[in-house]
Order: sequence, then structure tokens, then C-alpha cells
Amino acid sequence: MKQPDKKIILTLCALALVVGGGAYWGFQKYRAGGSAASAAPEPAADQPASDTLHYGPDAPQLTFLQIKQVEALPEPLTEALNAKLAYDDNHTARVFSPVAGRVLRIETEMGRWVKAGDPLVVLDSPDFAQAVADSAKADADLVRKQKAYERAKQLLEVQGMARKDVESAEADMLQSDAEAKRAKAHMKNLNSNALTPKGEFVLRAPVAGVVSERLVSAGSEVRPDATSPLFVITDPRHLWLQIDLPERQLGKIKVGQPVFIEVDAYPGETFPGRISVVGETLDPVTRRIAVRCEITDADQKLRPEMFARATPVADAAMRLPRIPNTALVTQGLYSYLFVEKSPGLLQRRRVALALQGSEYSYVKEGLQAGERVVTSGALLLNSELSGND
Repeated sequence: MKQPDKKIILTLCALALVVGGGAYWGFQKYRAGGSAASAAPEPAADQPASDTLHYGPDAPQLTFLQIKQVEALPEPLTEALNAKLAYDDNHTARVFSPVAGRVLRIETEMGRWVKAGDPLVVLDSPDFAQAVADSAKADADLVRKQKAYERAKQLLEVQGMARKDVESAEADMLQSDAEAKRAKAHMKNLNSNALTPKGEFVLRAPVAGVVSERLVSAGSEVRPDATSPLFVITDPRHLWLQIDLPERQLGKIKVGQPVFIEVDAYPGETFPGRISVVGETLDPVTRRIAVRCEITDADQKLRPEMFARATPVADAAMRLPRIPNTALVTQGLYSYLFVEKSPGLLQRRRVALALQGSEYSYVKEGLQAGERVVTSGALLLNSELSGND
């Protein structure tokens, strides 16, 4: 049998490729045309049609997207710094017992507001009873020495006593007066003026505030040299924020500078603060500097020992739109995001970033506060948009 000519075979193969390619291209055009009816956007006046996507109300792609309104926050100087909330020692009292004794009654509980002078705990205290007795004896001795001095002066007038004896009586009176004043000062330091009917010592609140900690129970023995306070009373509207500042960021921080604080308990909410102290020394181990901020929390949402993130800002009035990094799509040297122009109409837009942190970025050009941005699913949208090009 005669073998087929090689030129005929090659010609037939080329013809098959052309026909098959045309059929495949036609199928792709048909599929793209079919999807364009439901996915092709109306081009914006200043935006190429290739940078927009349009979906119907029931499009399955919308279920994979999260779209949120952009919020403007003060422009940060650095990335958010790790920090921890603490008591404001200027508005906090750690209450110790000034005398030894045994707890008889607890007069307050944790979380309760107290005024200065309100009772906290009642003690059975021999030390306090001794202090009261010393004060009473000092008062009685002073009265006796005063009377002796008055008699000595009268006798001196009729020459019935030597002047040196009168001077000695006066010195005794002055010593008794000093002892009586010392005993009264001791009683005042104990925040009590007299012995209670049962000889009990009442420990009272030195300041007004909330009892945030109670570390004593009925029947326990207390001592004035204890290492832990019996109560902690604080004004919860005032807190400190302790920041461990990296050495390389020291030049961007100064006293009086505003900061805004975020905590995990309130996502998306910020609290204002102001730097009050910048440490003078560097920790040789961590290479960090202690920085303290003062916070006024009028709503009393924050709590001591909460972990927080603090972001220093140059000017609280200068605000930029903040977006999560999941909203960004990077292509080459540029960053893009998808903005919702209307329900179902999404526009890819190039933006310029002022600062990009580990979780959030701040946009200096290309986005306005209040616009709605795709925060989750931007990569899928970008892939689909690239497939339509």
C-alpha cells in the first residue's frame, strides 16, 4: 500500500488546529459574553471599564465578600506598640492596716463605691487599745501638770515657793503637753479618735473610689508590715498605660504627645490618651524604654492589666482612612483595593499608603472616609477581574 504523503498529513493537522482553535475561541467568547450580561459593570466616567465588576443581587460571589465603611483615624507616627493598662497611682490607694489584729467584720465588698472615711474592716486589736490608753493617760497627765504649774505660780507670788521649783513645774507641764500631742497625732494617723464600745479598731477608706481588690477575709490576722494591701481603692475613670518603647522609635515620642489606644475587648473602638512620662534609662536586656500615658475613661470600659495597642500620633486633628491589610491587593509597585460604588458595583482603585502596619494601613491618596471597601475577598475579585481582561 502506498504511504500517505507527509505534506498532506501536515496540512490536515494544521487545518484541524485552526478549526479547533476557532471553536475554542468562539466558546470562550460565548461564555464571556454570557457572564458579561450579569457581571460586566457600567464603566465609571473616570474609571476604565476593565476596573469594575457588577453583580446581581443574588450573585454567589457576594457571599464571599465583606464590605465595611472606612473610618478615619489620626495619622500615626509608628506602628501600634504593645502596652498594658495599670492603676493610676495618683488616683489609687492601697490600704494596709496600721495596727496588728484579727478581722472581726468586713464592711465593704469588691466593686462597691466608697467615700473617704467609710469603714472597710473591723479589727480586734490590742495595739489599738494600747494607743487609746496612751492617749488617755497623756491627757490626764497634762491636766495634772497644768494644775501643779498654776499652784506653783500662785505660791511664787506670795514667796511661798522658790522660782526654780516653779520653772521645774513649767517644764513638767510642757513635757506632758508634748506627750499629749504625740498621742493625739498617733490616734489621728490611725484615722480614729476614740475606742469603740467593744475596743474594736475600724479601718476606714482614705480616699473615695471603687474597691477594686479585697485581699482579706473574716478571722484572718493582719499586721502593719504585711507585703500585700488589704484593699485597693481606685478611681476607675483614670488609668495609666505602660508602653515598652523600642529604642529605634525614641525620636518619635515626646511628653504631651497624643496617642490612641485599642483593646481586644472593644474591636474597632479607640480611646484617647496622652504621654506623660518618657523613661530616662534603657532596659539593657529588652533594649526598650518605659513610657507612660494618662487615660481618662469616662465610660469606665477599660480595666487595669488589660493588654492594649498604643499608636502615637503627631496631631489628633490630622486623620487618614484606615483599612485592614486584607483589603489590599498588590500588583508590582502599586496597591489596589475595591470600593463599593453602589450595591453590586465594585471598582478597583489604586491608592497610596502613608503607613502600612502588621494589621492595618493608612491611605493618604485615593480613598475618603465613609466610603465602603471590600475588606475580605479582594484577591478573589482581582483574580476574576484579571480573567476578564
